[in-house]
Amino acid sequence: MAHSDLALPSSRPAARPALPTVPLRELTPFLLLAGLLLAIIAYFVGVEQGSVSLVGGHWVHEFLHDGRHLLGFPCH
Repeated sequence: MAHSDLALPSSRPAARPALPTVPLRELTPFLLLAGLLLAIIAYFVGVEQGSVSLVGGHWVHEFLHDGRHLLGFPCH
């Protein structure tokens, strides 16, 4: 058997398909929406109570009470 008949493994790595790219201009509305939702959630979990309350009554405070303690926000 001749040396040229031997099959040697290729030292080249397999070509990987290119990942699709999304321009920042197309992502901006989704990033703004996500930031707004996170800010609203942080407000209601961390601040919505007492003198800075935007919603009257105590129902928001009571609804989020255990979650505040779980996340380390004091509320008493």
